[in-house]
Amino acid sequence: MNGEDPQERPDSIRTVINGLERYNPEAAGTLEGYLQLQCEEKFCDCNANRALLKLYQLNPDRIKDEVITNILVKAMTQFPSPQFDLAMHLLSPSHSNPAPTSASELAEAVAKLRALNAQLEGAQYERFWATMESDEDYADLTTDIAGFEEMIRVRIAQLISQSFREVDAGVLEKWLGLDDLESVTKFVTETCGWKVDADGLVHIPKNPENEAKKTEIREDVTVDMFARQIKRSWEETV
Repeated sequence: MNGEDPQERPDSIRTVINGLERYNPEAAGTLEGYLQLQCEEKFCDCNANRALLKLYQLNPDRIKDEVITNILVKAMTQFPSPQFDLAMHLLSPSHSNPAPTSASELAEAVAKLRALNAQLEGAQYERFWATMESDEDYADLTTDIAGFEEMIRVRIAQLISQSFREVDAGVLEKWLGLDDLESVTKFVTETCGWKVDADGLVHIPKNPENEAKKTEIREDVTVDMFARQIKRSWEETV
């Protein structure tokens, strides 16, 4: 997963973000269209999206609330990574740190997405899915991103595979936000290529990240080091 410089980036966008065109207000329309393509085709170009946020920063009259929330949702799919925070730093303080009594709709939406991202970054997967189901606003905020929930599940599975060799299917049901064990079995076998035994235990293939590695700790201690320590102890007692 490369959300910084994806291979899907066309030459026309490369020209915009790597040259002086990135400061042209008219380039906002081009980058907005490219963002729409990302949302439809399930890839992410955080570099180009930050260029669009920078244009909004320099040209506040061009800001589109829906574009900002879509950029944040796309960045969220790259967890765990700094992409979401990098996008947040390009928002105005009124959007990223709204006053409780005067928060705009955009500021409230940003706050909701920030909370979701924090849960993913903190591996609070069960809480993430519960939050998603707690308010229809979350579905509205992510509706433009095709396959959003599936991308999140795949990313969670990738992270799980780096830490576990076996996981109970009931635990995965909560972490993946699925409705039943049948759905879990279908997802892990068809999408992840994992195996599930009769007892409901999911077996994850060995890989460089989840394989137990032997660690050798070696300390080079010389006679001179001992001699200095003994001499120091003797001097302190005299």
